[in-house]
Amino acid sequence: MWKNMETSETQSRRDKAWSRLTEEVHEWDVIVIGGGITGAGIVREAARRGLCAALVERRDFAWGTSSRSSKMIHGGLRYLMTGNLKLVHDSVRERERLLREAPGLVDPLGFLFGNYRGRVPGRWSFSALLSVYDILAWQWTHRYYSAPEFYLMAPWIDQSGLKGGERYVDAVTDDARLVLRVIREAQRDGALALNYVSAEGLIIQGKRVRGVVMRDTVSGATTEVKAKAVINATGPWADQIREQVGGGRDIRPLRGSHLVFPFWRFPVAQAIGLLHPADRRAVFILPWEGVTIVGSTDLDHEGGLSSEPYTTPEEMAYLMEIVRYQFPCLRLAPQDILATYAGVRPVIGTGILSPSREKRNHSIWVEQGLISVSGGKLTTFRLIALDVLRRITQFIPSLIVRDKGEPVFRAFPWRGILGTNLDQAMKRRLAGRYGYEAGHVVNCGTDGDLEPVPGTTILWAELRWAARTESVVHLEDLLLRRTQLGIVLKQGGSAFLDSIKGICCEELGWDDDRWRQEKQAYMDLWQRCYRVPRL
Repeated sequence: MWKNMETSETQSRRDKAWSRLTEEVHEWDVIVIGGGITGAGIVREAARRGLCAALVERRDFAWGTSSRSSKMIHGGLRYLMTGNLKLVHDSVRERERLLREAPGLVDPLGFLFGNYRGRVPGRWSFSALLSVYDILAWQWTHRYYSAPEFYLMAPWIDQSGLKGGERYVDAVTDDARLVLRVIREAQRDGALALNYVSAEGLIIQGKRVRGVVMRDTVSGATTEVKAKAVINATGPWADQIREQVGGGRDIRPLRGSHLVFPFWRFPVAQAIGLLHPADRRAVFILPWEGVTIVGSTDLDHEGGLSSEPYTTPEEMAYLMEIVRYQFPCLRLAPQDILATYAGVRPVIGTGILSPSREKRNHSIWVEQGLISVSGGKLTTFRLIALDVLRRITQFIPSLIVRDKGEPVFRAFPWRGILGTNLDQAMKRRLAGRYGYEAGHVVNCGTDGDLEPVPGTTILWAELRWAARTESVVHLEDLLLRRTQLGIVLKQGGSAFLDSIKGICCEELGWDDDRWRQEKQAYMDLWQRCYRVPRL
């Protein structure tokens, strides 16, 4: 175990949680393996129904795909082109639900799609597509603008051949904070959630899965935990667990890479979508947290799943090609990029040659009592969770699963409650990301903690609160998931590490040796997986 870890309040809470997982509960109703958005949604819906539910994650919450998305909550406009009306219908309805329930965490954003002479799609075909898109959401947000009007909304785009363009509305989120807030809501209903706990193997009795062998990767402790239902929600890793019960291999891991630019260098007020000239894949350029994100690629991930994915030089060149194609006057170059990041999507493979043509529906398998789920979209996590719980009823007959439209997030009245020195936009942001805990975030530190980290909208208090209460084990947890300072600041925020050290040592009980190890590990990770690749 790390030095001084045993003296911190964080470790005390972790020890209590491990004790509850392994000793206090004889048999859990539900154990969820996997701490991404799918697992978080399942444990949230299970806990609200009174089930004794636990979630374990072998790395950190949202470590995988769920912190490496394109940050969009959307209906999947391109899926209309393939006729997947149900997925789009479900997605746009869930998008609207999230916008209502979590303002400040999920926010609307205009999306612009130019109409150019000689480019596809044409004006009328795209307008028809958007009409169906809006009808499925029971609203009307799209409108066509003339070339001068469109250029005013996107003043740096290529004007040659521009005839006009459409604007419609989708939404954006902080994907890692979305996962954390769903988990916190589940914990408030009595669920247990532990990161850095690995499911080492399944307990199989009478050809039926009855529990999981757990290992705490922090302390090294191992134990057997019994459950009526075990749910495998590990995304791209789902097939690895299914192999223990004779399951097949159905997951097609696809890598999506992104470039992050400073907003001052690449200013876009709204998201801009277009088809890549090389392969006509949809690529989006969007403002997010004070930066501009370009993404993503869609490639078969050949590098294996045991190590962290990263953006390859070829992917960077692919994305830079579309940046130069649509924004030639900005003369952007690789040296302008702040950071890159890549995630592996768990797509259900069907044998289609093109990765981008694979459907994004989720699938569920029940094999010897193990319920496995993979695929799906960030936006539809609630519906996926309900679908999984319906399969659990065969193991818990008393469970009744009806979609009554209960909110995922408890309402939090942010106006006039949070610190008077914060503006309304910041209050809204904190309320969205932290819900009922937002007031505690504001009050957890000194007055200086209510200042933002320079160049960002993230308060120092958010770092302190995360270190104090949100199961931070490593520095990367704090800088890449509790906050995403690692991708919005130059060199992963290295210029601020001395200030961050004070928070970590005070709140996590780290000594100088532990800090040096964590700092080195974080910077090594950043250089390996988040820096600009060399061409």
